[in-house]
Amino acid sequence: MTTLIDERGTGPAAGAVGSPAAQWFSDGWIATRRNLIKIKRVPDILVFTILQPIMFVLLFSQVYAGAMAMDDYTSFLMAGIFVQTVIFGSTFSGAAMAQDLKDGIIDRFRTLPMSTSAVLVGRTNGDLMINAISMLIMMATGFLVGWRVTTGLGGFLAAVALLLLFAYAFSWVMALLGMTVRSPEVINNASFMILFPLSFISNAFVPIHTMPSVLAAIAEWNPVSALVQSARELFGNTNPTFPEPTSWTLQHPYITVLGGIALMLLIFVPLCVKKFGSVSSR
Repeated sequence: MTTLIDERGTGPAAGAVGSPAAQWFSDGWIATRRNLIKIKRVPDILVFTILQPIMFVLLFSQVYAGAMAMDDYTSFLMAGIFVQTVIFGSTFSGAAMAQDLKDGIIDRFRTLPMSTSAVLVGRTNGDLMINAISMLIMMATGFLVGWRVTTGLGGFLAAVALLLLFAYAFSWVMALLGMTVRSPEVINNASFMILFPLSFISNAFVPIHTMPSVLAAIAEWNPVSALVQSARELFGNTNPTFPEPTSWTLQHPYITVLGGIALMLLIFVPLCVKKFGSVSSR
């Protein structure tokens, strides 16, 4: 009987299904497909994925715009809404990993002759698809309320790619958190304690120069502010009446964001793979 070799190379019939790279891609695709099928079988995930971005865009652009002392608050707002949504969307990885641990699915994965890292890649790939759907819905809603891209197709595609790449890297952080907490119920509270300060003490919804000095200093060095600044520049939604940023991170937002993405992947991908190999059912 033909069997597969596991990631550590400890199984029989090494190379029975081709090269290790081909097996890894095959395992990753199967894991990704499993997560996409799960969305189809649990349509609540897709429903709330569609409704949440619409709610955020309408709430902020229509309810709060009148209270903001600036012209065209919608253009200023949209990049912040995009960033908040893709970051919050990354929590799917943590919640799903915590639930799979509780249900014993992770133990079953560990007994199969498949790459552990490919299982994690499949999980984060599935969440990347959810984030992409959310972003498309948000952009359509934003267009209806007056948001426009003024830099052309190249800037638009670069901004979308940067947002999704950051979301993908951040989903590895959430996946590690999901394998660390003791129950799926804890992951929401734990993730919100991280995500709320990151998204609200930033330039996502209000200009930094309007904040108290201490909060302004935190917001200037918040990596989320650099991501929002990058998206605004690429979409052409910056406000020329605002003061020039004084922190290095906001003066060089693309370098900051790309460096942060690389750092998250370099740190959290190996940590997730190591943690996956040691966790057990709860």
